[in-house]
Amino acid sequence: MCSAIVWHTVEVNCEGCAGCCVDWRAAAPGPLDHERRGPRRPLDDVYNLVPLTRDEVVAFLDAGLGDAMTPRLWRAESDAAPPRSVEIDGVQVAALDGRPVFFVGLRKVRKPVAPFGVDRSWLPTCAFLDPETLQCRIHDRAEYPRECADYPGHNLALDVETECERVEGAFGGERLLDDGAPDGMRGLLLGPHAVGAKVFVHPEPERLDGAVDRLTRGAPTPADRAEFVGVAAGSTPGTDRVDGERAAAARERALAADSWVGRAADAWKRAAQADGVDRDGDAATDVPDAGTVEEARGAPPTPGWD
Repeated sequence: MCSAIVWHTVEVNCEGCAGCCVDWRAAAPGPLDHERRGPRRPLDDVYNLVPLTRDEVVAFLDAGLGDAMTPRLWRAESDAAPPRSVEIDGVQVAALDGRPVFFVGLRKVRKPVAPFGVDRSWLPTCAFLDPETLQCRIHDRAEYPRECADYPGHNLALDVETECERVEGAFGGERLLDDGAPDGMRGLLLGPHAVGAKVFVHPEPERLDGAVDRLTRGAPTPADRAEFVGVAAGSTPGTDRVDGERAAAARERALAADSWVGRAADAWKRAAQADGVDRDGDAATDVPDAGTVEEARGAPPTPGWD
């Protein structure tokens, strides 16, 4: 496989990079701004969260990957008052008609990676990224998110700096090989029509007591993640309606998920602790190989760059 990736709608040179899949702030030579949608500040500190559509959430559930997803909520703007905000766990959360709004995205897991030729270190990495080949384990599968396939097309369409260009500026090389916004992008949902399709509305704020605090601390539980996955799967695109029965069934499926992603995430956490990791960017000095942690638990292999 050549280094110029053709499964994206924009031609990019991904070999040895994965800048859009890794939170590389701790490895950057200077300050690195968040790449975000919209003006509001997320409760979490996840870099480059991949937002999923309702149909993609359901597809991940159908594939047994309910434990690969996590929610994102936002702090309300300082001048926002009910019903544009709702207080949960002492935090003013962005809301629609007094109900919290959120994304569902792919989990980040701290893994030992060496992007851009830097020394191998523990950095938050997409749950589906092979930390050795720096390739996505699902890029050729039905679950591969449209957001990832389109990247960095949305940035180019919105005239926003791409992660490819940030990597070029920090480490040199040529990553963005095509600077034109492609035709036919489907994943860019903005405005009211995104409600129920990509931006979801939780119908029962009282169910989130404790969860908002844990999300803010970066410590959501499996039940917290499943709660939001269920609501997303039960949502009706184009509206703020949620089918309670469908949401409850999806929540149980997400909570019962026992995929290689969840099991590998637990294993990577144990490995990081054994390696004495205190923070992102700590050197990876004694780590198992990815095959032992991920492929042995059922992760699909990647083809490599040869």
